[in-house]
This record gives sequence, structure tokens and C-alpha cells, in this order.
Amino acid sequence: MKAVGVVVEYNPFHNGHLYHLKEAKAQTESDVAIAVMSGFFLQRGEPAIVSKWARTKMALASHADLVVELPYAFAVQKAETFAEGAVSILGELQCGSLFFGSENGDIDTFLKAAAYTMKHKKALDEEVKQQISTGISYPAAMAKAFRAVTDGGMLDLSKPNNILGFQYVKTILEKDIQMKPATVKRLSSNYHDAYFPEGSSRIASATSVRKSMLDQGSLASASSFLPETSVHELEEYARTFGLWHSAEDYFSFLKYTLHTMDMEELRGIYEVEEGLEHRIMRAIRTAGSFLEYMELLKTKRYTWTRLQRMNTHILTRTKRTDIRRILSEGRPAYIRLLGMTKKGQAYLSKKKKQLCVPLITKIGSFSHPSLSLDVKAGKVFSAPLKEPARSMLTEQEYSLSPIRYDEDRREFLRK
Repeated sequence: MKAVGVVVEYNPFHNGHLYHLKEAKAQTESDVAIAVMSGFFLQRGEPAIVSKWARTKMALASHADLVVELPYAFAVQKAETFAEGAVSILGELQCGSLFFGSENGDIDTFLKAAAYTMKHKKALDEEVKQQISTGISYPAAMAKAFRAVTDGGMLDLSKPNNILGFQYVKTILEKDIQMKPATVKRLSSNYHDAYFPEGSSRIASATSVRKSMLDQGSLASASSFLPETSVHELEEYARTFGLWHSAEDYFSFLKYTLHTMDMEELRGIYEVEEGLEHRIMRAIRTAGSFLEYMELLKTKRYTWTRLQRMNTHILTRTKRTDIRRILSEGRPAYIRLLGMTKKGQAYLSKKKKQLCVPLITKIGSFSHPSLSLDVKAGKVFSAPLKEPARSMLTEQEYSLSPIRYDEDRREFLRK
């Protein structure tokens, strides 16, 4: 059986994701699609709109065959670390190819750009340092440096999906992973588009879907951009747990966390650097909302995304020393299985004896600092819920076995 890997967040799973999965299988002629998915908190530092379990069910009902979790230590990270974690997991699962969406849409461009960067690493690093010294953020410095070093760009690294795709390809080349990268150009909407497209298109950005859901408190406008299973799971989640998660839901908990930290502890939190602790404490004293707090924090040097990730690490009290220890291993120390179809289960049965890291189906059977961090992130994620919903979601982390889906009968199997 041939497998294609995809790196996803499914926040939530929409029609664009369905198109992407279908194209991944078709273009790579693969039997199985393996999705490595961020857990409760995402690459940009946001909480997922619903739990990883609900998003796993959406994916399995829409052509994903295996869903595995990207650990928190790699998921809530800059693009390079995020890519290293995800690609390493897909390589371990012996995916023959990795398929991603991009603004560019041409895989040869990514291969040339990654190879060029590796060959001219010293010159690029020096140019990045020069750009950062002007006071701009690292992503902006990298994009400018790449344009300068390559005499015009080769690849636009100011675009979010191009950035991630570039890091996927670079990781494959640097680690010599036997996995062929492939890409498809994003359709219709851009990653950050806040509003639905005009006309007959049924593909919208996840940003616009979330905005509509949270602004309206319903799926009335968003449902036409979502597969039927996604609509069902989102409605069921709201009925069961009482909300769809947003960053604003965590502001009071962030405020409490910061008020119970001293400066020394805050300085030790991952991504709190260069005197940011003083700016954080000034902002939290006066801000009346998460949006206001972020506006007070944001500078030309620190992007909104970087600061969101930092605040998530504050919420989870994630220490710099802990993350560095986990990342020093060079790859995730385990693979956490969230769900599978019958075909995915058959593929895994053939491959699991060849895995070099443990395959985790129940967290009680394995212990590692990275897994402990995943569990803590789940507890923080459940904080805005009311009882008994909070306890129910927290308990799922321990009680749920991987979700099983019968793709022939189109139904989830009871455990």
C-alpha cells in the first residue's frame, strides 16, 4: 500500500481541505492519506475551534485514513520547527510522498529554493541578521533576505503556505527522508481571508469560516463551505461543550496566570525573550480584552503570531528549558494515533513493527516530557468550559482510544 502524508490543522475541516485530500491521493497515486494534525493549540498560537477528537472525526469521514497528533512542542512553533516535527512523523510512517497546498503551486520552485538555501546558508544567515538589525520580525527578515540572496526571490516567502511548504521540502532534503514532495496551488481564497468569496465558489479560508461561526454563533453562513460531517461535528461539539473556542475565551486565564507569576518565572517561559516580560506585565495590567492586550504588545519586531504562541506558552507555563530538552532529540519521541479508517488500520498493521519510535494509542502506556506537555495543553484548552463539560473533555485524553471509521459503511465504529 502506498501512502501520502499531509500536514494539517483542520480548524475546522472545510471544502478546501476535502479538495486537498482528494488531490493528494489522486496526484500521488496513493492508497492511503496520513494526516499529521496539531492538537489543542495550533501553529499560530491559537486554540483550535474544537477538540482534536472532533477534528479527527471530520477528517476520517472525508478521505483521511490515519490521523496522528503533532506534539505540542512541535505544533506551537515557528515554521521550521513545526515542519521538522511533522515531516519526521510522516517519514517514520513511511509515506512515499508529502502533499501540501501553496500559493506558488510549482514543486520544482520549492526544490530549487530549498537546495539553494542549503548551499548558500552562510550568506543567507548573514543577510537575515542584517535585516533583523533594522528592527523587523524574523519572518519578514527571512523573506527579504531570500529575495536579496537569490536576486529577485525564486519563491515568495512572505506567503504563509509557501513558507510552510519551503520548510517541509527543506526538512526532507536536510534529513534525507525518502519522501517525494508535491504541491497544489490553493484555490479561490487566501489563507488569511476574513470573508467568504463572492460568486459560486464553495471553498473559503478557515479564517473566514471561524470568523463567521464566532461572530454569528451559528453555522448558518458557513455551512455551505463545509462537508456535511464537519457541520454535524461542529454542531454536536457546541451542544455538548457549550462553545467554539477562541483566543478571547482564554484571556481571564492568561491574566490570572500572569498575576500569579513573578518576573523570574515569566523570563523562563519559552519565547519570552529580550525583556518582553516587562512589556507583558505592563500590557496585562491595563488591557480589558485579549485583542486590546495583543495590540499593546505588538511591535514591528514581534509579529502577532509570535506573540500568540508566546502567550499560549504562558498559559501552559511551558519553560524554555523543557522545550529545548524535547527539541534536542531532533524528532518527536512517539507517534500518537488519534484515528483510522479500515484501510488506514490495514496500512498501520503492516508498518508498525518497523517503527523506530513508540506508537501511542492510550497515554497511560507511555511516559515522556513531551507527552506530559500535550496532556497539560489539553487541560488548559478545557479551562473555558463549564462543568461537567470541562471534566468530560479532560477525561477524553485518557479514556478515548483511537477513533475508528468504516469508510465502506460510512459510519464510526463503537469501541
